[in-house]
Amino acid sequence: MSRKLTAEFLGTLWLVLGGCGSAVLAGAFPDYGIGLLGISFAFGLTVLTMAYAIGHVSGCHLNPAVTIGLVAGGRFPAGEAVPYIIVQVLGAIAAAGILYVIASGKPGFELGGFAANGYGDHSLGKFSLQAGLVSEVVMTFFFLLIILGSTHGKAPAGFAPIAIGLGLTLIHLISIPVTQTSVNPARSTGPALFVGGWALQQLWLFWVAPIAGAVVAGILSRTLWPEETAQVEGR
Repeated sequence: MSRKLTAEFLGTLWLVLGGCGSAVLAGAFPDYGIGLLGISFAFGLTVLTMAYAIGHVSGCHLNPAVTIGLVAGGRFPAGEAVPYIIVQVLGAIAAAGILYVIASGKPGFELGGFAANGYGDHSLGKFSLQAGLVSEVVMTFFFLLIILGSTHGKAPAGFAPIAIGLGLTLIHLISIPVTQTSVNPARSTGPALFVGGWALQQLWLFWVAPIAGAVVAGILSRTLWPEETAQVEGR
């Protein structure tokens, strides 16, 4: 279990440092920033690379919503969920701390949004709470379907990380303007702790909505892929 938790901590740290770091440090860098397309690929690449690196150790969840969705789908033991979620959140906080140290090394540094998720006045496109809620539920739902389907025993072996990484990239391409894209409560928590104020006040949405979408996907997977449901109970 210690190996699994270490892997989840490091993997989530990499996801937040790579994804949020690309937004904070390179997203709008003068003259040649990577923009929304680059940020979207950065998030996808963090998951793709870590899935190959630690997938065989911990399953590479990197996300409380993914862990809970897998429990709902009968693909992960409920007894291991809480430790996974704790180290995922700690990894995200550590990543935000590292990013803060790097970003604050620039003259004239201002914290700004620090890649925190938000809605209303704190959405890039000024999208409403309702829009943010729907976006986060639906995007996480499909993210879990991609994960559950691509890791199915009958899916092509070895390609799941590519499908999952590209799936997360697509999700960001769609929803960065709406909420800066969470689909991951840990990813949202790290930056929010540094921004404080409005980011902490709106953080509830980025726990509730992703978990709701993940649970629905997990439950649906029991119908789509019933032969996989008993995997955990039978091991």
